[in-house]
Amino acid sequence: MNNIHYLNHPLLKHKITILRDKNTKTIDFRQLVKEIAVLEGYEAFKNLPTIDVEIETPIEKTFQPLIDGSNVCFVPILRAGLGMVDGMLEMIPTARVGHLGMYRDEVTHMPVEYYCKLPPEISSKQVFLLDPMLATGGSSIDAVNTLKKYGVKNISFICIIAAPEGVKAFNDAFPEIPLYVGALDRCLNDKAYICPGLGDCGDRIFGTVENLKKTN
Repeated sequence: MNNIHYLNHPLLKHKITILRDKNTKTIDFRQLVKEIAVLEGYEAFKNLPTIDVEIETPIEKTFQPLIDGSNVCFVPILRAGLGMVDGMLEMIPTARVGHLGMYRDEVTHMPVEYYCKLPPEISSKQVFLLDPMLATGGSSIDAVNTLKKYGVKNISFICIIAAPEGVKAFNDAFPEIPLYVGALDRCLNDKAYICPGLGDCGDRIFGTVENLKKTN
């Protein structure tokens, strides 16, 4: 499991703790997801290639490294993954963005794809798949399979909270893909929610929670 990266920065832990709290308001929850994405992205982007470009400082001309954002693509898994996009784009504003829409069948707990829109020439880009929650691993595995159908070879997956079951399932399916995890939780419950988790992340980002007691 050399491609699994558990991120242990104290600031990241601090923000995830506030994110979990059922009393955290929607506006604060949304901002926290964005900030956590920035912290995780800092780690996930450390191996991005750079190109040397000529600039002129107040002293002299020089060649210095830049990231070619046009070769980077963020692909959130809808809905919840959208909450991570703004934070990623703050760091690499010239990156492209694709979208994969999936929902979890409430009976089978299996993912169902309903939308796919990806940038042209995505097969040549470094793709960062985004989803705050890695529970069973079904959605992320299906998302990777979709990306591979489009010829994508360079994929990394970034999540905020993961269950051991999801980490194992994803790594068993794609041991070559780097997985970045903000917090590893205890387990899944009988409804396939992460424990202790934070409930339904999409509902909490977009304010569609009817009753927080219904979310784990």
